[in-house]
Order: sequence, then structure tokens, then C-alpha cells
Amino acid sequence: MTDTGTVTDPGTGTDGAAPGGEPPGAVAPGTRAPGTGIGRALEDADEGGGGEQWEMLRGWARGGGPLAVRARVVLLAEEGLRDAEIARRLAVSRQTVGTWRHRWQSAGLSGLEQRPRTGRPATVDEAEVVARALLAPGGSGASRAIARELGLSHATVAAIRRRWRLGPADAGAGPRVPTRPPLPGPDVWVMGLYADARRAVLLAGTRPSAPPPATAGPVIGEDVLTGLVGALDELRPAAPADGAGLDAYLAEAVERHPDIALHAVTLWDAEPESAPHGGPVTCHQLPSSAGWRSFLRAMAALDSTTHPESTRRVYLDLVAALRQRDRAARPAQPVRWLRESVAGHLRGPDDTPGAGPSSSGVNQIDLGSFNECVVIESVRLSGSITRGEIAHRTGLTQQSVSRIARSLLDRGILVEESQRRATSGKPRTPVRLCGSAAHALGLHIDPEVLTAVVIDLDGAIVCTRTRPVGAGIAPAEFVAQVVALGRQTLAEAGSAVREDGFLGIGVAVPGPVDIASGTVLDPPLLSAWDDLPLLYLLKDHFPCPVIIEKDSLAAAAGERWIGRDRRARDFAYLYLGTGLGSGLYLNGDLYRGVSANAGEFGQLCAIALGRTGPDGRPEMVPECNPPASVPEFAVRAGLPAGDEAPGSTAAYRAVARAAAAGNPAAATALREVAAAIGQGALGLVDLLDIDLLVLGGPFFTDDVAGFYLEEIRRVVNEYPTARRLRRVEVEPSVLSAEAAAVGAASTIFHATFTPRLRARERV
Repeated sequence: MTDTGTVTDPGTGTDGAAPGGEPPGAVAPGTRAPGTGIGRALEDADEGGGGEQWEMLRGWARGGGPLAVRARVVLLAEEGLRDAEIARRLAVSRQTVGTWRHRWQSAGLSGLEQRPRTGRPATVDEAEVVARALLAPGGSGASRAIARELGLSHATVAAIRRRWRLGPADAGAGPRVPTRPPLPGPDVWVMGLYADARRAVLLAGTRPSAPPPATAGPVIGEDVLTGLVGALDELRPAAPADGAGLDAYLAEAVERHPDIALHAVTLWDAEPESAPHGGPVTCHQLPSSAGWRSFLRAMAALDSTTHPESTRRVYLDLVAALRQRDRAARPAQPVRWLRESVAGHLRGPDDTPGAGPSSSGVNQIDLGSFNECVVIESVRLSGSITRGEIAHRTGLTQQSVSRIARSLLDRGILVEESQRRATSGKPRTPVRLCGSAAHALGLHIDPEVLTAVVIDLDGAIVCTRTRPVGAGIAPAEFVAQVVALGRQTLAEAGSAVREDGFLGIGVAVPGPVDIASGTVLDPPLLSAWDDLPLLYLLKDHFPCPVIIEKDSLAAAAGERWIGRDRRARDFAYLYLGTGLGSGLYLNGDLYRGVSANAGEFGQLCAIALGRTGPDGRPEMVPECNPPASVPEFAVRAGLPAGDEAPGSTAAYRAVARAAAAGNPAAATALREVAAAIGQGALGLVDLLDIDLLVLGGPFFTDDVAGFYLEEIRRVVNEYPTARRLRRVEVEPSVLSAEAAAVGAASTIFHATFTPRLRARERV
């Protein structure tokens, strides 16, 4: 029989057999074919023994069916026959022969037993298709690529995406989760998870309006989803059952999230007849065509891609809660995870309170090109500069600079100064930034005081206001005070701030902070504000761009912007506040790190000083909280205690005044703290190979500046490894005591005007 060259799939179970069963010319089961290759091979195998594998192959060859053909392929190949000859004798294609030979060589008998099926799967897990689509770059995975990956038809994948409303045509309507019954709202959040040995329930929240269009790709990774499903799988047999635990959990969820509709989706239930009593929480079952693992993945991916505040951090917290049982000396318990409140920023558009500036001024300020930012940066650094000097510094052509300058002059961003006489040719007309062209509001949140400033494009403070605040204040009252202070400051600025030139609000907060969701996590001195979604709460009150930043990073941004050419190089900003942080300006931009929390300087000081706790973690050294440590060290050195409360700002100011007046005990306390800070700064200088440190912050005042500068300058120049190659300058900040607030406002200018080849990325 001649091989036609057609491909026969080895996994179909027919192996090229004729409709009657065995291929033409095959021997009957249990018989041999004397004089043929297969017969000789079996005889040779019988004589030589061949071991268990050959005995199994002989049995398959005699038994008939698809395994007989595979065994005969191997036995004939062992005899030395070519693929074409084997295919001719067994009446199968050469591709089939080659496939089974290769599987025998790579996996032995198990390779011959493997029978992958071609064609489409009998059942399709819709949730897995959804998860793959959402996790594709930008959440827009092509249906054909997903179909190839999962072995489905393009039409099947497209139909699933339409069923879940994930196509481009559904962008305005929002997704639809087809649980039983379907989740009622297009805006779906993952709000919590309950799991014990008997059942697991995913808590979802919905609202009727569609979510805003996603502005970035998914911020959750495949690694997080795999860890989430794996942790829940491991927990399933280990967590004790709690008969009333789920009902109590749902009641707690309703109390914590009163402004969002909650839905309990059962992932698994060992006793299906005992459905949870949800009360105001509606109960749902999984979609009929989805497993719990894939559904959990799909819901997390959907939440992440539609809500930028649903970041990796949220799901890493959930994974940590699932693995809580692994921690030492902690018995296994049911998992009762609830995320922080999101209700504050789930108001409908009609409920948004109006206040403050109503636009970002994009029609006035919007920059059309990278080169425009380059020109503005050159003007900003120089203060006043001619077009020819701009061309020389930037490498742009004279024609390009003239065209860009003319556009910026027309929009009021630049203004011309008096002409300069030239040695030859016509007089030159320098340009400078127009300070009144743009303004921004900066808010600094500190455990003791709130500060608000309005600054113009030149960095000049238009107005400033402060308000004391207690660390134990309730979050709702705290947000109300921040909003009130911001509104009062804008009102006081009045007509100085043009509405079309107001660019937005920068907010400086103590770290750590989840920048993507704008959530203040667990600042050491602000325990009442844990997991506070500050950014989105403020966006409810200020319909303009709002940027949240760590206070030390904000101060570095302000130093760069206000410092102009004096800060036109790499530097580290040491921020002396209620706690000690650092901001890094490297390679022409702020260095935020992977999670935008770079600059945790206190840990570096602890490591440099060899201060670690019993668990091996770096301690929170007292020297990294100057207002608390300086008064304590001064009293220990012999300074009489004053009437001020220990550890207060007033006590710190009193010691500072005493040191400036020449009191040796106060001076000793300041030098002791400065020496500890210098050890941390030494590690920073050696690690980054920088030659500029800037000191600032609310507790770096004129009466103590000399002590800090002298001691830190000595340490970072006497002890570095490369001290013979560089001299480290240690300078005071150009900013005032409102450094963080001014820096927060400067982050708005920095984001708008600084030339960067890529936009600021989400974490």
C-alpha cells in the first residue's frame, strides 16, 4: 500500500486503522505472521528474553487494537526497518510511525500509553478563558491566541467573552458575572473570603453603574493568582469547621461595608443542603461551566483590571491570611478576610460633593511633546535663558526651539524679559517661566499637624495654613479635616489661582503607602489610619488630579523643582520629621522603587548601628524619631526636664533653643542623634555612590541645622570606602519647614513638566 502522505493524529485511537478495526494486512490477534518483519521481531524477542518491557510489547502486538499498532511500530523499528517501510507494512502514515517511535524513545511504555485527544475538549471552563483574557497585556488578550493556548475554537472563546461582556463593544456596559443567579451589577469588587473545612465563600460587592474605563493593564500577576489558589487548596483540609462562623462573618461584612451590595458566592460546600443564611447578603452558586479555582482566578483578575486600587497588595494580604495557620504558636482557624472599606469612593456622580477647582487646566497647560518638556526644563533650571542657549543646551535646532518657545509664550507658560545686547547681530530676548501660569495645592499629613500650601510654577508659596491633629483621630473625621483645610487654603489663595491653570493636588503621607490604590497602610505612628483609602476619599471631594506620595519622596521632588540648577544632579534627601525618611533623585527622576516606597531610611540606620530585635528584624531605633529621642537624650545628659510633654514637638523645640544658646547637654543630645543618622547616610552614600546629601523637614530648623550638618558631613566623608575619590556635600534644603507640603505640590509640576521617556507606572 502506498503512503499518501496525509497526517494521521496518533491520539485519535484509530492509528490509521481501516473502518473494520485492524489496518489492512494486520495479523489476527494471538497469531504470528511467519516470514514477515513483525513475526521475526517477536521471535527474536522471545529468544533473547527482552525483559518486561518487551514482554509487554509482545502482548500488545498480539492483542489487537491501537496499542497493537504502536507496539508493532516499535518492534519493527527495533529490527532496523525505515519509517516508510513500517508505514507500508502496517498501512499507516509515516507521521504516525515517527510519532510513536519518538514517544517510545523519550518515555518508553508510558509514552505509548499516552493518548492525547485531538479536537475540542468535551467541556470548557469559562472562568479559565476569562482569567486568561484579563491577564493578557492590557486585559485585551486576542481570542485566537487564547483559543490556541487552551485548545478551543476561536468562536467558543469569543462567545465566552461576549457572555461575560469582556469585548470592546461592552466597554461602556461593564462586565457581567454569570453566577447562579448572576451578579446584578456591572461594577464588581472582591470584598472578602471565608473558608473553613466545610465550605468556602467568596464575598463580592456590586453597584449598578459601570466602572470607569481601565487606564492601565492588570496590576496583579499570574504568580499572585497561583499563590492564592494554592494557599486556599492547602487550607481546605486543615481549617476547622465552624458551623456559625459564616453567618457571623457575613454580618460583620454588612456592618463594615454598609454602602455596597454584597453577594456570597459559594466556592465549595461539603454540605450543600446547609446554605448560608446571608440575610442582606444574597447567595449565589458558581457558574455551571466553571470550577472554583478558575472562578477565583477570574474574579481576582476582573477586580484588578477594573479597579486600580485592587492591587497586588490586596491579594497578597489575602494569601497571607490564608497562610496564617503556618505561623508559629497560632492554631489553625477559619479564614475570615475582609478588605478595607471602599464605600467612601463608590458614590454615584450625582452624589459627589462639589468644591475647589473644577478642572485641571489641561486646555491651557497640556504639553504636546517631549521636546516641550525639555525646553521647559532648560528654562526652569536656568531661571532666565535665551533661545540660542536653549538650543545649545538641549541639542535641538534653533528652528525647533523658536517654534516651541512661541507656542509656550502664546499659552502663557513662558514670558519674555528685557532684551540683552549681543556682541554681534540682533539683541537676544531671554525667556523665563511665568509663575502665575500654573498652581498646585500641596497637603502634608503628619501625626501631629496637617499642612496645606498653594505654590505657583516658580515654587513661590501663595498661601499656607496648618491645623493640629491627633494620631488617634477617627478616619472619617480625619478626612473631613483634610478636605476642610484644603478648601480653606484654596479659598484664601482666591483670585491668585486661575481655574484654567490649577493643575491638581499633591498629598504627602507617611509610608508605607500603596500608591496604586492611594491607601495608607500601617504607618508606625498612625495606627488609627491603617488601610485608609485616602486617595479615593479625597477624589470624592476634589474633582481634579490628585497624586499621593510618601512624604520623603515628595520633599525630594520639591527640592529638585525649587532648587533649580543647584539640584540638577543626583542626590538623597534626608527628611527629619516625626520619623526619618529619605527621598532619592537618581538619573533625572525620582526613584520610587517597585512599590513606590523607596527610602525607608530608619532600617538602614538600625543595620548600620547593629540594632536588631530578638526576631532578627532591624529595630525602630529612637534616633530615627528626633522629636522623641532628642529631649530624652538631653535629659539623660543633664538638661533639666521642662514643662513640655515628653516626646512632643514643644519639648524638641526647647532642646533646640537650648543647644543654640550653648547648653552642652542639649548639644550632646543633638550630636548623638546626628551621629546615628550619619551612619545610615554612610550606607546610602556607599551604596549609591552619590556626592550630595540634602537635609530638611519640619525638625531641621535653623537652631539645630549646624549640629546635624557638621556631624553627618564628618561621617560621610571620613568613613566611606571610596572617600579618596569623592567629596560628599551635605547641604540644607532650599525648602522651608513646609518641605513635604511644598514637595507634594511640586509632584504635580514634576508629573506635568519633567521630560521623561515613559509615563509614571502603576505599582
